[in-house]
Amino acid sequence: MKTEIKLIKGDITTMTVDAIVNAANSSLLGGGGVDGAIHRKGGPQILEECKVIRNRQGKCKTGDAVYTSAGLLPAKYVIHTVGPIWMMGKNKETELLASCYRKSLEIADSLLVKSIAFPNISTGVYHFPKTEAAQIAIDIVKEFIDNNNKNIEEVIFVCFDDENYRIYENILAE
Repeated sequence: MKTEIKLIKGDITTMTVDAIVNAANSSLLGGGGVDGAIHRKGGPQILEECKVIRNRQGKCKTGDAVYTSAGLLPAKYVIHTVGPIWMMGKNKETELLASCYRKSLEIADSLLVKSIAFPNISTGVYHFPKTEAAQIAIDIVKEFIDNNNKNIEEVIFVCFDDENYRIYENILAE
């Protein structure tokens, strides 16, 4: 099976795919950026499902992922992953960000997802260097496609801003 990797500039909440990934915070209760937009546009169902997950397991650890339905969004699922806050690389941020992508893909594959869209995890208020974050994202996606993928046919990187879009465009062109 050939999995296609695509890049678009846009709003992840409008993507008609099987799963979108949310750059969530550990509380799973919504926040700013992508997280806030997903909770606002997806409606209260996503928050209610996040509360059930929290009651079962507590907060979501950095580098881990969980999933809910997509509520009112055009996707079927939201995979919530908690990216690392950039601390100058002193707290295993690289490994934790890689884990976010890997675990999100594992969940998607287990849900028989055919298409998944990723935001630029940790590059907003968490200040992960954008070029390094994009390289990790692309490397982990390619590694997963080559070694573990059973169901995913399309991976879309959705960049909200021009800077991230250009960074991904340059890395994918290499």
